[in-house]
Amino acid sequence: MKYISIGNGAFSASEIALGCMRINGLSSKQAEILVSTALEQGIDFFDHADIYGGGKSEEVFADALHMNDDVRETILIQTKCAIHDGYYDFSKKHILRSVEGSLRRLHTDYIDVLLLHRPDALMEPEEVAEAFAELRTSGKVRYFGVSNQNPYQMELLQKYLQDRIIINQLQLSLTNTGMIDAGINVNTQFDGAINRDGSVLDYCRLHDITIQPWSPLQYGFFEGVFLGSDKYPELNTVIGELARKYDVSDTAIAFAWLLRHPAKMQPIAGTTNPQRLADICQASEVELTRAEWYDLYKAAGNKLP
Repeated sequence: MKYISIGNGAFSASEIALGCMRINGLSSKQAEILVSTALEQGIDFFDHADIYGGGKSEEVFADALHMNDDVRETILIQTKCAIHDGYYDFSKKHILRSVEGSLRRLHTDYIDVLLLHRPDALMEPEEVAEAFAELRTSGKVRYFGVSNQNPYQMELLQKYLQDRIIINQLQLSLTNTGMIDAGINVNTQFDGAINRDGSVLDYCRLHDITIQPWSPLQYGFFEGVFLGSDKYPELNTVIGELARKYDVSDTAIAFAWLLRHPAKMQPIAGTTNPQRLADICQASEVELTRAEWYDLYKAAGNKLP
């Protein structure tokens, strides 16, 4: 496993992270095996959210890890807050309460990274800043970031924060390439030129914000996995050819495509299958050529102008 700098030097972490959204559906033994596999593969970064499993995912993870002070110092934990009860909530009260709940469920005294989950239209940035400052001063949270935010949303928030936003978790996969399409199709009338996110990819690179692709194997909005799907025959053919060339799994090639981007992204692997997780981690040893990266991009249905 290779390790990358997160947020331009905030800390170093495995370039692939384990997403724990579905871990609540595992038995204690299954969860132990999954977490052990992640550690054996060199993964030291684990992504959570207060809503995953209604909080149960954080509990299952802590139990699977047999959390104690010695174990805690060997890993990095990220959790998210803001989605609850049918609306989004960036209020100071909710942020502080959410962190307290995560700390309790994770059996830890601190969170390495706290992300705001989805944009709250009623955000009062001064209130968010107060919450973040209190969490940092108390030692309960070390770093902060966001998820699914565009550049101006981050600019507005950053104006009031004492701490730098170091992560933005965004949907990105071979079949969800909007943030890449807009850059490739600049100054054209093609559909790919539609800029839906304010050039968030370039913004994050300019401001040393690490992008964490979520759902890196999904197409649409949780519509299904593109690997093996009859919706993407050409893409799966090219993936298979490259998998044979590099002697890795198809999943590894899908992740290697993300890792090849010079933005130094940290994709979130959401699988609960230990063998699939090990297969995904093979991506860390694969460096696709420029031509191969573009072959995959085009095979997914994208056209170059």
